[in-house]
Amino acid sequence: MFHALRGALLVASMVAPHRIVSLLPSLTEDICALGLQARLVAVSAYSRDIPCAKGLPRVGDYQSVDNERIVALHADLVIGIPSQAQLVAPLRALGIHVVLLPDESYEDIYLDIARIGEVAGVAPRAARLTETLKAQVAALHARTRSFRTHPSVFVALSVEPIWTVGPQSYIARMIELAGGRLVVTKLAQPYAMYSPERLLALQPDAIVATRDSEIDTVLAKAPWRELRAVRLHRILIPPNDDMLVRPSPRFIEGLRWLIQRLQPIANRSAHSS
Repeated sequence: MFHALRGALLVASMVAPHRIVSLLPSLTEDICALGLQARLVAVSAYSRDIPCAKGLPRVGDYQSVDNERIVALHADLVIGIPSQAQLVAPLRALGIHVVLLPDESYEDIYLDIARIGEVAGVAPRAARLTETLKAQVAALHARTRSFRTHPSVFVALSVEPIWTVGPQSYIARMIELAGGRLVVTKLAQPYAMYSPERLLALQPDAIVATRDSEIDTVLAKAPWRELRAVRLHRILIPPNDDMLVRPSPRFIEGLRWLIQRLQPIANRSAHSS
């Protein structure tokens, strides 16, 4: 039985996949942006906010994957990230085509779209989507040429303890494209804890905080109350965290939002109090 199933799956892997499983929300958004939502049969647990994933089975997250359910759904392509390699090893043993894509940097957005387009048999469509996104980015970034200054930005992912992003992160690139500059310049990891003392010394022009950070609960406490950005009410919170922190085609919404919020700060004296 096992060998027969494995043989059938190997034959199926030679043609364009028709039953796709996505194990990460950003990859789900890539798949949908490529017009492949009709092929999706299951998604990750954190994809509930994605319209094209509505009603689909949830078969995994960062820590676990329901391999039996995926097999029962007759999936012929499973797309995830490298850290899920061990979780999906049983699927590979069965001969199911598994593609693991990096999903951490700005450049990964385009690389992932191209790779998904290739394995799904829609490479020309992927190339057109990439061209469209890059053209939109260029048009948005052009707006920042009129900025008088480039505001320094601190990113608050959480506040107790403080977690932020470093220059290697995807969000750092978003801030740069939006005409700002990440105030944290020395951080070994893309995401890490940060000390209150170091934050106070930085005195950023603006703070971008995720909704999940609950930054409103600490603004009256040290070191936050002593920050110029807090005194000047330059706390920027997106209407939806995913458009800012999720490297997918929807990053265009996050970039547009960032530019709109940074422009007034950039065109005033960045250090006025």
